[in-house]
Formats: sequence, structure tokens, C-alpha cells
Amino acid sequence: MADQSTSEASRETVSENTSPGEGISRRRLLGTAGATGLVLGAAGGAAGYAAAPSDKAVPLSSVGADTAMFHGKHQAGITDALHARGHLVAFDLTAGAGRKEAAALLRRWSTTAQRLMAGEAAAQDDTDVARDAGPSSLTVTFGFGHSFFASTGLEKQRPVALDPLPDFSSDHLDKARSNGDLWVQIGANDALVAFHALRAIQKDAGSAAHMRWQMNGFNRSPGATAQPMTARNLMGQLDGTRNPKPAESDFDERIFVPASGDPAWMANGSYAVVRRIRMLLDDWEQLSVKAQEDVIGRKKSTGAALSGGDETTGMNLDKTDADGNLVVPINAHARITRPDQNGGAAMLRRPFSFHDGFDTDGVPDAGLLFVCWQADPVRGFVPVQRKLDRGDALSEFIRHESSGLFAVPGGAAEGEYVGQRLLEG
Repeated sequence: MADQSTSEASRETVSENTSPGEGISRRRLLGTAGATGLVLGAAGGAAGYAAAPSDKAVPLSSVGADTAMFHGKHQAGITDALHARGHLVAFDLTAGAGRKEAAALLRRWSTTAQRLMAGEAAAQDDTDVARDAGPSSLTVTFGFGHSFFASTGLEKQRPVALDPLPDFSSDHLDKARSNGDLWVQIGANDALVAFHALRAIQKDAGSAAHMRWQMNGFNRSPGATAQPMTARNLMGQLDGTRNPKPAESDFDERIFVPASGDPAWMANGSYAVVRRIRMLLDDWEQLSVKAQEDVIGRKKSTGAALSGGDETTGMNLDKTDADGNLVVPINAHARITRPDQNGGAAMLRRPFSFHDGFDTDGVPDAGLLFVCWQADPVRGFVPVQRKLDRGDALSEFIRHESSGLFAVPGGAAEGEYVGQRLLEG
């Protein structure tokens, strides 16, 4: 839950496919109905990414028509705006499945992702769940876990950056809900569109892979606020004020593996750290607003640093009150996670909130599906989490319950499937 955020920018492209007997397709019809929303395509890089909230909200009537691009330099789902609905799912290859079966699976998955992201039906056995909807900014992102390389005989191609994360004192990890051979992130601005993609990906796995774990998340819907703004988490805090932005000169260096990177198949890719972080909301909500703000280091209402200004004003770490006490407490979450307090370490956060019901005592099983992206987790996530481990005031109110690290290759070019350079290189 580092002090960073994804803006709500997007770029639109509208599918104009027609089906026999339909004349103009429902996707094209939606696209001509005054669609003004924007979604960032995978090939867009920094173009179209708003560094700060714009003055105009995205009308809900346009949400279905927004389309992200499957092919591009990077996979979709990394720099795109936060989705209203998401699914994270990990698979393990079945016994006897190896490199050949994995290649066929990634080919099927890529074909399905390309079609669904364009607002088309799945190639085979479409369930019709999303029949009446447009693409709704759907993105499907694929990654490889540490264990994948042994299963496919590709150990020599396993990146050093994919070495297992170190243990942290705040971890209470469920191994059954951690890691995995393959990881898929699905996001959309319509819940049925997101579920449709999840079901299609699961069916495509066939006999090659079985589901290891699956988690569901959500964010605020586009157009729900008067103007786009930093998302709030289930603690009520603006979550992600200082996310790196593509307009920054070192953005690509921090988030994406360079084209000359090692191994070569990871060129233009990124590494995703995935953590299920339970929020102890009953304890948190007993605190006064002032106490909550001291834990975070920011005003709950506006996201402004306790040292003054607005949400985007730089934090004055040395400012003291009339009694000589630091205005931003020494163990405040926002102070500890600042890149300039961690040797420049930064990561692009793109999380979802989750709520999986209540236990027998009525305690909510809720929190954050933390997903962060970086060129190297040893320089991104790891140093920040180590520092949080040593004295973050927020640690008393959260619990890390599952974890995964995945190598996410660059985007597929036209005619390619995701991971082809690894599996056929």
C-alpha cells in the first residue's frame, strides 16, 4: 500500500465488427452513441496518460465502448486506468504438461484475449455472458511464475529477478493461495465482461493447466465521481497519490525491462508482485480520524500531506508543530514509502479492493489485492517492504495473507502470442 497512484486516463478505439444478420454490431452501435471515454492501449506508452485528474468525468453511457489494444510494445493492464472490476487467477501446469502444451495454451489464451478485448465473442463455446455489452476497457495480462520454468525445461531462461521474494515479518502467507506456474490478470469496467473473460480463460486451460487460486476485486466505477480522482481503499484513504507517471523521464527505466534486457524474451516486460492484504477494519475504524491520518501521514478527506498543501504538494518531512513534534510522524506510512526515503525505489501500483464476506464473528474478510509493477522487484518492491517491516504504523492494521511474483513479458506483435519468444526461442 505504498504512497503511489494510477491516473484515470484512457484512450478509445471502437470495434466495428459485424456479425451475419446483425447489420451494425452492438459494439459499433455503442461506439457511435457519443462515446467520449478514453482508455490507454498497450502500445500507447506515455501518450494519453493523464498525470493529474482531468476536469471532465467519463459519462457512464460511454463505458461499454472503451477498448484497450491487445497487440503492442507492452501488455495491456499495466499502465491502463484502474478497472471497476478485476480477477486475478493463477494456474499450475498439469502433470505431464510441458513446453509444447504451455505454448499451445498461451496461443489459445492470446487468441481469446485479443477477441474479447476487441468486443468479439470467444472463438469457441462462447457463454454469451457479455452478449449485450461492449468491451468495457477489458484487459487480459499474462505472466510466468518461478515454478513454470522447471515444469517446461526452461530453467536457463528463468530471470534472476524472478527469484523468490524474501520473508517479511508481517507475512501470514497461505501457500495454497500464493505463487503458481502461470498468472492472469483480468480487468474491465463491467462485472459481466470481466467474468466472461475469466470463464473463457478457465475453459481454454483445458487439460494443460488447472486453477491454483483465484481472487476477485473491484474499484470505483468510471464516472462515479464529479471528476476523475485518486482511488480510495476500504480504509477510506486516497490510495496512491505518488504513483510514477509515464511523463516522468525515468518511468520506463523503473517499470519496464529495457529492450536490451536479460533474458532477451523479457524485453519491454515487467515484474508483477501480487499480495492479498487483509485490512483489519474493525480495529482501524475504532481510531479517530486524526489517529488514522497520523498512521498514514495524509489528510483522509483530501489526501494532502499533514505538512500542508493539497494532494500533489510535496511532503515536508522536517516540519514540526508548536511542541516541536514532527507533523508527519516518523512511522507514518506515506513517509516510509516515499521513493526518496528508499534509494529511489518506485513501483507502479494498480490494485483492487476485495471483500470476501464475513467470518462467524462478523469480521469482514476485506482489504487490498495489491498489484505493483517494476523493472526489477529487488530494486522496487523488496526495499520498500523491508523498510515497512521495520516500523510502519499501518502494519498493526493489515495482514499479508498471500503472495506471488510473476515475470510478465512484453506485448505480442501482430501474429504473435504472449510468451512466444520464450516458448519458441
